[in-house]
This record gives sequence, C-alpha cells and structure tokens, in this order.
Amino acid sequence: MLWWIVAPLAVLRLLIRSRRERGYREHIGERFGRTRGRSPDDDAPLIWVHAVSVGETRAAQPLIEALMKARPDARVLLTHMTPSGRATGEQLFGDRVARAYLPYDMPRAVRRFLRAWRPSLGIVMETEVWPTLIDECRRADMPLVLTNARMSARSFKRAARFGKSTREVFGGFARVLAQSPSDAERLTALGARQMAVLGNLKFDMATPTELLARGRAWRTAIGSRPVWVAASTREGEEPLVLDAFEALATKGSLLVLVPRHPQRFDEVADLVQRRGLRCVRRSAWGGEAVAAAAAERVADAPLPADVDVLLGDSMGELGAYYAASDLAFIGGSLLPLGGQNLIEACGVGVPVLIGPHVFNFSQATADAVVAGGALQVEDPAALARALDQLFADRPRRVAMGAAASAFAARHRGATARTVEVLLALLGDGSAAEE
Repeated sequence: MLWWIVAPLAVLRLLIRSRRERGYREHIGERFGRTRGRSPDDDAPLIWVHAVSVGETRAAQPLIEALMKARPDARVLLTHMTPSGRATGEQLFGDRVARAYLPYDMPRAVRRFLRAWRPSLGIVMETEVWPTLIDECRRADMPLVLTNARMSARSFKRAARFGKSTREVFGGFARVLAQSPSDAERLTALGARQMAVLGNLKFDMATPTELLARGRAWRTAIGSRPVWVAASTREGEEPLVLDAFEALATKGSLLVLVPRHPQRFDEVADLVQRRGLRCVRRSAWGGEAVAAAAAERVADAPLPADVDVLLGDSMGELGAYYAASDLAFIGGSLLPLGGQNLIEACGVGVPVLIGPHVFNFSQATADAVVAGGALQVEDPAALARALDQLFADRPRRVAMGAAASAFAARHRGATARTVEVLLALLGDGSAAEE
C-alpha cells in the first residue's frame, strides 16, 4: 500500500532527476513492469541479470560473457535502476543482450515484468534485495540467485532489526553466492540458505589492452611530472581532494579528477575553477573520440604544463586514467559513503590510497592493505602526506604497484566458480549443443 501511495512521488523524483540526467525521463513505463518483453513463441532459456548501476554492470560483464559462451542457446536480459548503468550495458554488450529497467517493488509491476520476459533464471548482484521481487520469483518457481553477495557490518545491523521478516526475505533466494566468509556469515544469520563462498567477481574484470595503451599515450602527452588520479569521487568529496592537492609539497603534479556520476561533471569543473586552478576536460583535450585511435591523437597534443587538474568527463575510460597515473586515490571513502571498488586500480598495477570509510568494500580493502598494494589514510591532510612520501620514493611506489597487481591476480577465478553453480540451476543445455 505504501508503494501505491509513493508511486506518483517516485515518478516526480524521476522527472526532477532528469533535469540533470535526461535518461531518467525515458522508459518510465518499465519501472512499473510495462515492458515489451519477448514474443510468446520464443521458448529459448532466458538468463536475467540485474545490475543496478555502472559498477555492478561492469562487474557482471565477465559473468555474462561466460554464460553466453557456455549457453549460446540462451537469451540474456540485463536490467538496471539508473540510466548510467543502462548506458554502460549498451556500451559493453550492444544488441547481444536485451535491456530494461527493473520495476519498482510492487506486486503487479513485478508480475507484469516476469510474465513479459519469462526468465528461466534470475541473477541479482551484490546487495540488491527486494522483498516483493524475491517473493514473486518464488511464487513463479523461478530460481533467483544473489551473486557476488556482500553484507557489511553496518547493513547487517540495520537488516537484523526486522527479525523474522528479514529471514523470510533472504530465505527466498534459491542460492546465495558470497564474496567472502564474513559476508557469508552475516547473510546466513539473516536467513540466507544454500550458501557458497565463491570470491569477488570484480577481480575478473580485466582492463582492455586498448585502454591500457590509451593511458600510456596520455602519460606521454602529459610528460614526466607526477600524476595522481582521484577516481569515482562522490558529492562533497571533491573539495576534500582539492584540499589535499593544494597541500602537497610536491609541486607541479597533475590531478586527474574523475567524478563517479556523469551528471556532476559540470558542477565539478566549476568547483575546480572557483578554487583558482586551471582545469582541462578530457573531452576538450582529446576531442570527442573515444575509440582506440584516440590515444594516438591525444599523444600528438601534449597537455600544457600549467594545467592543474584534468577532469575525467568520459565514460568507460577509468582503466586508462589508472594507466596514466603514478598513484590512485579511490573515492567514496573520505566521507561516510562506503567506498568504491579499488580492484581495477590494483589490477592495472598502480599503488592505491583510500580513505577510512570503506564499509561496502571492507574485505577487499583490508586484503589489499595487508598485501602491500594499498594504504589507508584518515583525512585530506594524511592523503597529502602519503602522496608526497610516495612521489619522493620511487622504489616504494614500484613495489606497491607490483604488490597491487599480484594481489588482484591472486584472487581471480570467481567467475568460473559462479558460472558452474548458475548453469546447474539453469538446467541441461545438451539439447542445444546437439
């Protein structure tokens, strides 16, 4: 009943958000289960993967590719909650998968969605726990799997307050595939059954070679001065990052600032300029091209030495920003926002700095610090000190980068383990192979 009351407000919120990101006013009907679905005579198995936004979509890429390779007879539906996640899915998969928004957690909307698509198997990523969705999938006898599941201590305490209701919700998953033993312990305490610890899919996200080459070309164009990237920063964090930048004793360094949400690019550019720093946008420096050939064009256009901040206002190039940098700071962690994924930076082999607030990525952060590939800092002043120390100590920087790379390589393999479990739930595909 509450959903019916707030539904008009939810639409109003979409329209308000669309003033900054136009995609929110598109496909609104899908958020109420009004989707085109598939034709009645299409009886191929349908694997439905829900990835809420950009990070989850990119984490799901190796899994989706492996599932399509293992079951070429199956269709894939990829659902999202944000336009940026949907755009990322289109960029990664093109027309090889179908796309839609996941409906709001209302019984009729969820039923319309399930009737329209008739999935054989549902996969939700990480923390996407929607009670009505879980219940309707169970009623439809459609196995729903929580994959790459994580449960922070903070989220566990909140969920545990609902007692029996929480246990009924988590008990509705056909399987729960956790990232770590601590995640599995918390999820089991909340009622999850059929538990397995398979590792973190994000370790299997390999940065494409063309992005690495692009980043190296950018570095050539930047020159020999120290470069650090502040990646996936969130609202309220950029002023703190700029405080650290201005406090550096290392003079002449370049900050590559990459906000997590594209609708904030203009806002962050204005902030940098108000601080009296010279800012150049990636889109202005490299033109509109983002294809592999762009790297060669950028290399022919050196970045002026008086540029303080290069604003990363592009999508899908985070790996290139890491490859162009000596050090990486991972955003979402200087404020109590839970942190962001540091695994991609480690995989590129760049030393990582991260703030104190990492409750959404606590296990990966702790493991990276123990491995010697990452350092945790408390505040902007500590961030500035760590940057100065590492810029002045190249052997330590190189050792940290090697440790980060080894850490990422050591934890790969979750995708293959996850695919094995999912294929067993999907059923026999031998007829298709024959």
